[in-house]
Amino acid sequence: MKKIIDGERLNIVGEKVKEARKLANLSQKELSEKLELLAIYVCRGSISRLENGNRLVNDIEIDGLSKVLNVSLDYLFNR
Repeated sequence: MKKIIDGERLNIVGEKVKEARKLANLSQKELSEKLELLAIYVCRGSISRLENGNRLVNDIEIDGLSKVLNVSLDYLFNR
């Protein structure tokens, strides 16, 4: 199956993750550490690439981001 991408971006949630992270007053490192508490291992550099749309995000990571950032999946997907 072909991957569906929006232009050059590899995900559609990155901008909203960055926005929610900043509203939560978390650094990328702090977000990474909070995800690790949920057994979701995404390093700080990967958070940066995710936010910039240069990294794919799997379903478990999106769910964890939603929980840690205390936002809905609808918010992350801009629905």
